[in-house]
Amino acid sequence: MRRRQLFKVAGWTAAASGFGWFGSGHASASPARSIGATDVATIREMTRTFRRLDNRFGGGHARGTVSNYLASDVVPMLREARSTDAIRSELYGAVAELNQLAGWMAYDVGDAETGSKHLRQALRLCQEIDNDGLAAEMLAGMSHQAAFFRSGSIAVDLAQAAHSDANRSGLHALVSESAVMAAHGFALQGDSRSCLDALAESERALSAADRQDAPEWLGYFDAAYLAAKFAHCFRDLGQPVDAERYARRSLEMNEGYDRGRLFNMSLLASALADQGQVEESCSTASEAVTMAGSVRSVRTVAYLADVGRRLNRYRSAEPVKALYAQMSAAAIPVP
Repeated sequence: MRRRQLFKVAGWTAAASGFGWFGSGHASASPARSIGATDVATIREMTRTFRRLDNRFGGGHARGTVSNYLASDVVPMLREARSTDAIRSELYGAVAELNQLAGWMAYDVGDAETGSKHLRQALRLCQEIDNDGLAAEMLAGMSHQAAFFRSGSIAVDLAQAAHSDANRSGLHALVSESAVMAAHGFALQGDSRSCLDALAESERALSAADRQDAPEWLGYFDAAYLAAKFAHCFRDLGQPVDAERYARRSLEMNEGYDRGRLFNMSLLASALADQGQVEESCSTASEAVTMAGSVRSVRTVAYLADVGRRLNRYRSAEPVKALYAQMSAAAIPVP
């Protein structure tokens, strides 16, 4: 009951539109075929490849390819195929992961409506097979998107729903993720006490997590990722010194996450700007703008434009003038 009320508040009621692609369109005239482990493995390998591209180059590079693959190859399996219960469970999980990736790609290029649709579909599939871990991951993703759009209360509600599923899954990393998502929502609401409590829980849970036991789809969530979320929280609480400290930690990240590094550099630049450390803020932001040339992501533009706004009071300084010129040349809005 709580979850149904939550989705009504958030505008994300899964039942309202059914399965979207999964329930629309005309039935195929071709006979149903049997789906086996190889078909599921193929979907997972394709998702793995697309995820690597997304992390390096942003959602704009492969979004169309992912959408076409979903519509032409994957959705027909759900509509028409025959399989054992075990394979069906694996298939639904694999398609949920692919929908999640498609949702993040849409979100990354500024299509929030399609992004939330994909995550709703992914969540529905997870619930169909009682996969609490994946369901928690989808809810955490919805919370992340709500926080990006500065909807603190919705971010908290979704994160708390994710936290319940994460606890049932037994995955400490998921508990950590859902707690830090809640913390960011609290920070946006200006609730410092609740934010700090959630951050402490998130840190404890990640310390207890065994990285070897984490599923592949959760592999991105590590100490560097958590540090970035901490930095977001402290920045939104108006504590730029702590935000800077965690933003620097967030740059101790693994290779292959070029877009994430760009985000974290922008985050550091914004924390430095809030402290009046203009020269270092500008040099850090300048490096991020250079990186943005190879990343197709609306979010990168949003992060860098935010740095520009925070530097606006120093716009007469030469480093800021130079940064604004560089941003304008890269089609990034400046104040």
